[in-house]
Amino acid sequence: MIPTKSSGASRVLYTEGLSKFFDGLKALDRVSISVPEQNMVLVIGPNGSGKSTLINVITGFLKADEGRIVFRGEEITNKPPHEIFRKGIARTFQTPQPLKKLTVIENLLVAVPHPGESLKVLNREWLKYEEECVEKAYGILEFLGIDHLWDQEAYKLSGGQLKLVEVGRALMCDAKLIVMDEPVAGVAPALARTILNKLTRLKQSGVTFLIVEHRLDIVLPYVDYIYVMANGRIIAEGKEKEILGHSEVVEVYLGATHRGAQCGV
Repeated sequence: MIPTKSSGASRVLYTEGLSKFFDGLKALDRVSISVPEQNMVLVIGPNGSGKSTLINVITGFLKADEGRIVFRGEEITNKPPHEIFRKGIARTFQTPQPLKKLTVIENLLVAVPHPGESLKVLNREWLKYEEECVEKAYGILEFLGIDHLWDQEAYKLSGGQLKLVEVGRALMCDAKLIVMDEPVAGVAPALARTILNKLTRLKQSGVTFLIVEHRLDIVLPYVDYIYVMANGRIIAEGKEKEILGHSEVVEVYLGATHRGAQCGV
């Protein structure tokens, strides 16, 4: 069940001068990014560069101290996560957070917005609504290639399979933008590429992605645009070739690697 292709505004989300402080430390320093519609935008940088803080502020898990966030033409700065979710931004986590004792399909069904009083309290209408939700969930599982696991409890799945379940939950609520924290971290290369191929197909059908990821060797061929962060700032942006040839980016990564080697990391 893939969303239909849309032809909306060229920018789904952008930030302007976004800053975040922790006890006087500036975790985000006037960060401005733009996420075009039907693109896969990647944020990279060494540990502690501000990547996770950025996506936590965008999705409402942290509050910005300065700047603003605009999603589909509406400012959403410092709105709570549930309001941001209802507006069409879904979030996945580096460590998947399923309801472990529920089955795979039940994990998708819990993401469906409750119709409440908008649906007449008639058994046949309620049953029809439930049937439509189950059909949608199974269609999404089929697209993701995990429909054979529909009745398995979530705790029995591998890490990569659970990441696909999280994508499925985002699709159940018809998210326009999916923000992903390390979607292929800890996943075998073959399954990682399978996940990224699925995301590419979703992008082509109308979904937009903002991704944080460390495994550049796997993810770079799939992304449209890259932002590089260091010390809470955007230090470079552009396409793959521009980023890989950027002197400051090379210095940041080589410096981080050198410091890690000195510390025995």
